[in-house]
Amino acid sequence: MAKTAVRIRLGQGASASDVGALKAWLEREHKLEALRTSGDLEIRERAGAEEHAGSPMGTGLEITLVLVGIVGPKIFDEVYEQAKSGVRAWRENRRSVERGEPPEVEVDVVPDGGAR
Repeated sequence: MAKTAVRIRLGQGASASDVGALKAWLEREHKLEALRTSGDLEIRERAGAEEHAGSPMGTGLEITLVLVGIVGPKIFDEVYEQAKSGVRAWRENRRSVERGEPPEVEVDVVPDGGAR
């Protein structure tokens, strides 16, 4: 069975520190933290340059939440919703502690687990 993953892409204007901060934020989300602790979820950070042809600089940064092993659709849906909620909360927090607008963030599903 293929792994299932959630990909979180940070748009133009995002920095490596934005990626690190968002990853740390997601790691502290209670449901995601519990899945990480049990070994059922891995949160990975990487450059996604090959997939951002529309980006002016040709670069993109992303975080992938990979569910390991066999998980049901309910667990996946919870991870997906928690990821979207966590991203919204992180953007609101970043807006309040740093100048300027936070980078746009896209959350989508990767059926093959993004294992490349």
